[in-house]
Amino acid sequence: MQDAGFSEDLKKELEEKIARSSFRAQNQQAFSIAETPSYAGAGTRAQAAARPWTGDEAIEDSALRMLDDAHKPLRLPGRAPKVPSNVNLKPAPKPVPGTAGQRIAHARDKMSKYTLSQNLDMTEAEREQMRKELKERFTPSARAMPVSLQGLTSLANERIEDAISRGQFRNIQKGKGVNIERDYNASSPFLDTTEYFMNKIIQKQEIVPPWIEKQQELVKAAQTFRSRLRNEWRRHAARLIASQGGTVSEQVLRAKAYALAEANINPPPVKRESMSQIDSQGNLIGSVIIEQSPSPSESGRESDLTTLEKTSEEIGPSSITITESASHSMSEAKAEAPSDTTVIGVSPVTAPESKATEPYRYSSDSSGSVLPSSAPFRDPAWESLEAAYHNLAIQNLNSLTRSYNLMAPKVAQKPYFSLERELNRCYADVAPELPREIEERAKAPKIKIAIEPHKPGGVMERFSRTEKVRVHDERKEKFFGWKDFWRDLWNPGEAKA
Repeated sequence: MQDAGFSEDLKKELEEKIARSSFRAQNQQAFSIAETPSYAGAGTRAQAAARPWTGDEAIEDSALRMLDDAHKPLRLPGRAPKVPSNVNLKPAPKPVPGTAGQRIAHARDKMSKYTLSQNLDMTEAEREQMRKELKERFTPSARAMPVSLQGLTSLANERIEDAISRGQFRNIQKGKGVNIERDYNASSPFLDTTEYFMNKIIQKQEIVPPWIEKQQELVKAAQTFRSRLRNEWRRHAARLIASQGGTVSEQVLRAKAYALAEANINPPPVKRESMSQIDSQGNLIGSVIIEQSPSPSESGRESDLTTLEKTSEEIGPSSITITESASHSMSEAKAEAPSDTTVIGVSPVTAPESKATEPYRYSSDSSGSVLPSSAPFRDPAWESLEAAYHNLAIQNLNSLTRSYNLMAPKVAQKPYFSLERELNRCYADVAPELPREIEERAKAPKIKIAIEPHKPGGVMERFSRTEKVRVHDERKEKFFGWKDFWRDLWNPGEAKA
């Protein structure tokens, strides 16, 4: 500093400033309190008096924070019960009898209670229950409910002691886990706790997720479209086959040939369904059901079921294969069954009949050998005529499927609809039913109501008869007109001239 040319006065002034700033930094809290203005609020003064943050939390601050976090603060500050200032120590006056109407109403009420208690139809247990209910109405606890927590505790203890004295706790089964409904999903490690409670709430309140409602709407729309498509094609195909001429048996044989060609070219899809059940011994039994629509050649035979069972302890989870017909050989059943399924042949069992799924059975005159047609029955004119409606219906179903897939989880999402696939399914389902439809149409009674063609003319002319009508007039000597009526009215005694 001397080499820089500082004087002694400037050097002393710099040293005083350095000492003053260091002292202020060491006593910063005291300076902030002293420099707080008088108009500052309590919050500002508390911040000024607080210890400056050094990066480490003090022990007393940590303890206070843990106490605040451990106990939830009360909503309202605690207050002592208020003592009423004006206490009336005078005895209560006697009740003044009411008016005559009030006395009559009370008497009617008491009379009804007495009649009810003396009812002969009531059993002794019902009368005892009524006496207990009436007795509880006049107990001190029934007159005034306690407000404080101590009063509620004493009331609960009193009722528990009364129940013990009546012997209501004598027949309670004791032991670990008795009278406890256990939900095993609560402790499942594969189910999240939040998902478990959400499922419980949904089941208790019977709430259906929105994608379930959308699924119901989609299934209903698809069923409506498919049923209408099949009904229209069944009616149209039966009319076209019948219009080709021939007797009813020839029309049935022609429909049967078309059905055989349809089964060869467009067979119905095979439905596989896996089920599992528990037998009486507690073993898990798996089953695989293979369902296939019967072809017309097999319609005259009863469909049989080959059922096989083994427990899960012997051959694993999938142990049953149910085939549709006994005509399937064991090799075919083994080829259709999954790799982990064991196939065992047993005696065939007749399947239960159902009107909805029962195949058509031909009469004796049409049971001869029928060769399949060269091509299945189709009508391009009908397809082009109904194409506008079919395309619009498929677009509507695809829009419903799209909105459903946006809501549903990936496991429950559905594929989109295709017009070609729906038509092929319709043809495959309706082809075996055409012979029966043709026979029913042939046996149906004819319409006896004659339909007259339209005739030219106005509306009023339809109410008039077109036949010529001859009107017979009276004779002159028997004619009685308005003039004769007027004369007889005023001169009743005058004879007719």
